Amino acid sequence: MVDNTSDAVSGTRADPGMYETQIDRNDARPEYVDFDVNDFPGGLKACLEAILMVADQPQHGEDLARILAVDLSDVTAALQELTDSYESASASQQPHGFTLRHTARGWQFVNRREFESVVSAFVTAGQTARLTQASLEALAIIAYKQPMTRAQVGAIRGVNSDGVLRSLMIRGLIRENGINEDTRGALLVTTEYFLEKIGLDSLEQLPSLAPFLPNVANALESENR
Repeated sequence: MVDNTSDAVSGTRADPGMYETQIDRNDARPEYVDFDVNDFPGGLKACLEAILMVADQPQHGEDLARILAVDLSDVTAALQELTDSYESASASQQPHGFTLRHTARGWQFVNRREFESVVSAFVTAGQTARLTQASLEALAIIAYKQPMTRAQVGAIRGVNSDGVLRSLMIRGLIRENGINEDTRGALLVTTEYFLEKIGLDSLEQLPSLAPFLPNVANALESENR
């Protein structure tokens, strides 16, 4: 969770399942782009900030340019200006707790290294808190249907599941394992730590879901059909 070339993320974001379908860079301008970035307060840079703030995965400049219907060169320049502004602010008397980083996987907000202890405290607190009913539902869906994308979990639950999935990843109960070839979304699976916490040796020992979460069980049954 420190500032490096990993995919550490600062702040609260929407579920990436909502953004999983990657835009083909050879496609024409998407039909849903009916705006001009210059019409928004802050223009292109503010639009890029808004997207990167909710994206839970790094974003390539080409995809951002396609989404916003602008030139890649303009996006690259705007992202670099944002990075420089965050670095300048951090060197002044009003530093941010985050910055913008570019890696091979794309652009993403990350927390700054000097805030490692703060982030660690947050993660520790999240691991000691009890799981909510929503978290239990999402965890059960992944356990019984893995591997699954975030969008698939949300579709079964019928509600945006970004927050609960992030919480489960912070606790080490689920992790990313591969990419869905159709949507390019990250596939989620349970971890060895998950099996350890529920006292099982393998997923084959999972009990029947119906007595505990009938609504989710019915949803899973419908999904299988």
